Formats: sequence, structure tokens, C-alpha cells
Amino acid sequence: MRIAKTTSSYITVRTSTIHGRGVFAKQAIPKDTRIIEYNGEKITKAESERRADIPLKRHQKNKNYGAVYIFELNKRHDIDGNVPYNTARYINHSCTPNAEVDIIRGKIWIIALRDIAKGEEIFYNYGYNYDAYEDHRCFCETERCVGYILAEEHWPKLKKDSKRKKKTLEHTRK
Repeated sequence: MRIAKTTSSYITVRTSTIHGRGVFAKQAIPKDTRIIEYNGEKITKAESERRADIPLKRHQKNKNYGAVYIFELNKRHDIDGNVPYNTARYINHSCTPNAEVDIIRGKIWIIALRDIAKGEEIFYNYGYNYDAYEDHRCFCETERCVGYILAEEHWPKLKKDSKRKKKTLEHTRK
């Protein structure tokens, strides 16, 4: 098994106000820079499902627990980043990200969406599906925060769902 470089001259890990630890720029990072590769164990989709259930069950018992580091690589495989050598697993979600994920030649890269200043925390949108979105609260507190860790393509559905729930609540109060 190849253990790739999992740190970068661009970053450092320290305490984050968003969630536990975070990744911060050690120096200015220009737009379009490959900041760090997301590493881990390459696993099948079936194994991914099995492993993802473990922390989700812990989260149901303890709402502060929620550490799934599994990343979709392709149609057949995922990367389980819950390994000590994967520094990128500490990058937090934000509804206003300054980085994005791109899969380039079978590797998962975190890439700067814009210039990132020294000392700034690095974020990307985790892009979760709409299924069970209510289980994944967002704490980024940016102006664009929708309150849940959710792919931006699902935000319109979230607004419609919120309006429907509000109308239902108003109707039940009458």
C-alpha cells in the first residue's frame, strides 16, 4: 500500500471554531493551487456503506460525534480517510467554501477556489445528498449558511421543504 504525502507546505492543523480541528493556510495560497491530496484506504462501495454506518450510529447516541471520512472516488471505490496520515480529513465544511474537491487522475485533491490569505481556515462544501440532511447540521455561520451540510444543488429543495414544513405547522396550530 502506498502512503502518499499527506501534508503540504501550505497548511497547518489547529483548533477550529467550526468543529474541533481545522486546516489553516500557513502562507498565502493562490487560486487554483492544489493544496493537499485527500488520502486513505481505497475500499469498495459495499465496505464504504458498512464503515459509514459505524460513526452514524455513534452520532445518534452522541450528537457531538460525527466523523465520517469516506470520500467518493469513482463508481466502484471510495477512499476512507480515517487514517492518521491523512491531514486533509481535518478540513471543515462551509456553505461559503474557499476550496473545492477535484478528482485528477484517480487522486482526490483539495484546490483553492480563490486566493486564500495566510492564517485563513480552509473549507470546502462536503456536498452531502439531500437524504437525511437534517442529521447533518452546519455550523459555519457564514451569510450563505443554509444550516445543513448539503450540496449547493440541493439548496432550492431545502427552501421548498422549509416552506412546506412551516405551512404544515401553521395549519396544525389552527
